[in-house]
Amino acid sequence: MSLMANIQQGKLKVCLGYAAGVGKTFQMLADAQAAVQRGADLVVAYLEPHARADTISQAQGLEVIPRREIEYRGQTFYDMDTDAVLKRRPGIALVDELAHTNVPGSDRAKRWEDIAVLQDAGIEVWTTMNLQHIESLNDQIWQITGIQVRETVPDGIIRQAAEIVTVDVTPEALLNRIKRGAIYKPEAVEKALVGFFKGSNLAALRELALRQAAHEVDQRQTAYDETSESVAIADQQAERILIHITANPSTAMLIRRGHRVADYLHAECVALFVHETPGFSDLPPEERQVVEKHLRFARSLQIETQVLGGKDVAETVVEYARRNRITQIFVAHSKSGFSERLLRKNHAENIVRLAQDLQVIVVADRNRNPSV
Repeated sequence: MSLMANIQQGKLKVCLGYAAGVGKTFQMLADAQAAVQRGADLVVAYLEPHARADTISQAQGLEVIPRREIEYRGQTFYDMDTDAVLKRRPGIALVDELAHTNVPGSDRAKRWEDIAVLQDAGIEVWTTMNLQHIESLNDQIWQITGIQVRETVPDGIIRQAAEIVTVDVTPEALLNRIKRGAIYKPEAVEKALVGFFKGSNLAALRELALRQAAHEVDQRQTAYDETSESVAIADQQAERILIHITANPSTAMLIRRGHRVADYLHAECVALFVHETPGFSDLPPEERQVVEKHLRFARSLQIETQVLGGKDVAETVVEYARRNRITQIFVAHSKSGFSERLLRKNHAENIVRLAQDLQVIVVADRNRNPSV
């Protein structure tokens, strides 16, 4: 048996905020200073202080692992040196900005993947992130702010965290920090105040963050309270959600919505694609690539995926739902012309018509240009 097989997985602690400037990194550093005082073996593996004096001051005295230099397109970038952290092997490593995308050419594409490597080596990791980077909240964030967040973290990463610290300040206090230049440089303040940091945005984001925190507490309490007897009883009454996958661009939004509902209901969730061609590989290449992208996206959210063949898409979906005791089917609203209606080619409408004994949720796409 290898040495790595005997190493216990390192824990993950996340300092979660609803916007930049609420004090996530400061809180992480304050907790670190207290841990060091208690004798913890702790290092700063990566810190992004954004030239904020109070953050820099809070890091004083902590051991820092030098960053790694990476050359890309004639420029030098500095990122976490994962190998150096593994060699140092501390008890706790601070890694700022969980949602960060690494420079092309790095060993891994995302920082959360680097963090997973540290955890696999038995190192406890403390990190920070903003609410808008949680994958399943992507559509809601867009609806609130009008801004499409491209850097996201799979919900499963957050769910496996041993501790989530919600760092909260009132929108008024955050706006005051911005106006006095504590968050952004003076020339960037006005743009921030009329964009992402509008008061209405911050209030909605804060409410969403507090709901997310309450949901995490509920999830963990439910897991703690479950017994083998209650699980057996719950299995007979459990909600089971089916997400109908198509090549429609709105499918990414549908996956997020279905996953979010399944998460709140503690429900099983499966994503199903049905092809009418002899085999999946017989689909037109462009359609197959889009469907594969959506299936990979569903799997990244830890949703089970199924691909079935059938002469009639709607009938195959509904038969699968009944056979597997599905209680809710999520389908995307799709516009269809007169000829499609006449030939009954609108899969969403046909599923609703055939599944009158099941709950079918037709989700309208309120985004401007949904994408994975």
